This record gives sequence, structure tokens and C-alpha cells, in this order.
Amino acid sequence: MRAAIVLTTISAPGAQAQQAASKGPATPERPARINGRPNFNGVWQALNTAYWNLEDHSAEGLKDIWQLGAIAAIPAGQSVVRGRTIPYTPEALAKRNDNRAKWPAADPEAKCYMLGVPRVTYHNMPFQIFQAEGDLLMVYPFAAANRIIYMSDRSELPVDSWMGKSDGTWDGDVLVVTTKWQNGQSWLDRAGNHASNQLTVTERFRLLSPNHMSYEASLDDPQTFTRPWTIEMPLYRLIDQQAQLLEHKCVPFADGLLYQDLLRKDSTKERR
Repeated sequence: MRAAIVLTTISAPGAQAQQAASKGPATPERPARINGRPNFNGVWQALNTAYWNLEDHSAEGLKDIWQLGAIAAIPAGQSVVRGRTIPYTPEALAKRNDNRAKWPAADPEAKCYMLGVPRVTYHNMPFQIFQAEGDLLMVYPFAAANRIIYMSDRSELPVDSWMGKSDGTWDGDVLVVTTKWQNGQSWLDRAGNHASNQLTVTERFRLLSPNHMSYEASLDDPQTFTRPWTIEMPLYRLIDQQAQLLEHKCVPFADGLLYQDLLRKDSTKERR
């Protein structure tokens, strides 16, 4: 009896330690709020096919990249547009169709240009939000892009840019971000959907749980659309303890596309 008690007393701490070790390293507790606001910190990602096409689309093979077979096929997807379709003006719809016919060479993504807002949010690579006091920072792997969400600075940009300027405010627990002064050269997806430099994007980020977020973006551009319209989708926080952004500096990958004329001339000279 005494031996059994001693053995149990000695082995119990070891068993507890072994059980704790099997659970892996302790995960730091994630505060629900920061300075009274919801905690948006983390690596987030959209898990849909909006980066291919915001509207409904069927699976489709890419004839110009036939060597990749099914690997290069476009996956089918459902529309993330409220009301299903984008309300283009006739002229803007014709431009969308022209963009689509010239894809992928005409797509700014293929040229490693910054994706613009809101496309950068639902790109197929994750992005990270850094939140503390004051301004927020959103960082994206593709083309090493980032944007500051200015919570107090309301100055205008002197010139348009790929990412424009994003001003933020809190509507209760919802982060509202208004982005203006984009240059109008970015696309909204790989299907040729587009807007002009008159575009105003109003995004709404709302936590549904520590690891789920509701994302809405309303687009207002009288030069391109007959009325404002909205996309909506969930975003998911990556819960892997090793989750981190990895660089995707894509400029060297676009050289063959951007400078193909020069490369052809060089190859001609070499043959001579």
C-alpha cells in the first residue's frame, strides 16, 4: 500500500508534464480588445474565387497556357456582388470586355503592379493587420504593398497612386475605411472588371469572432458605374502558430512580359 502511494506521488507530476508537453507550446492569450476597440491583429485571408472574378463564373481552361493542363484552369465561383452583377455603364462594360479579351497580358497583376483597393483584400495571398493606438497598418505580400489606415490625418494626396489614401474611423465596433485617389489603372479581378480614378471605396471590417471577420466594400464611381454597389465576404484569421507573411517581390517575374520587345531584339542580335 505504502509503495503504491509513493509510486503514484512520484509519477503524477511526470504524467502531468508529459500530458502538457503533448499539447504543444502554450498559445499566448489573445486580448479581445485593444484600447476599447475590437482586436483586428493577425494574418487574414479570403477563401473564395473573387480574385478570379467578382461575379458568377464557371470553371474554364486557359487555352494560351495549355501546357499546364488542368493546373491552369480557372475554378468556378459564386458572385460576391450584392445583387450578383456589377452595374456598368455601356461604355465601361465594353472596356471590361476588352480587358477580359486581353487577359492575362493586360492585367496589372501580371505586371507586378500594386493591386489597389479593394482587390488587394481578396487576393489569393493573405494579408496582415497591425493595430495598436492610432493608425492601423495593413501589409500584403504581393508586390510588397502596404497601406496605412489614417485615423486622424484627413489630408488629400497631391497625386493619384496605385493604392490611394485610406482614411479610417470607428462606427461602434466596425472599422470603416474610405479610400480615394487611386490612379484608376488597377483592375478589380482577373476577369477585367475595373474602375476609374474617380472611385471611392468604403470598406467595413467587423469581427464575427476572434478568427472570423465580415468584410464589405462599397464602390462608388459615376464615371464607370450607374450606381454604387457592394461586395461582401468573410475573412478568416490564420490560426497556425507559425502563420506569417512571406515576401512575394514579383518584379523579376514580370520582366519577360514587360520587356519582351527588348528581349526579342537582344536575341536577334545574338543570332547575328
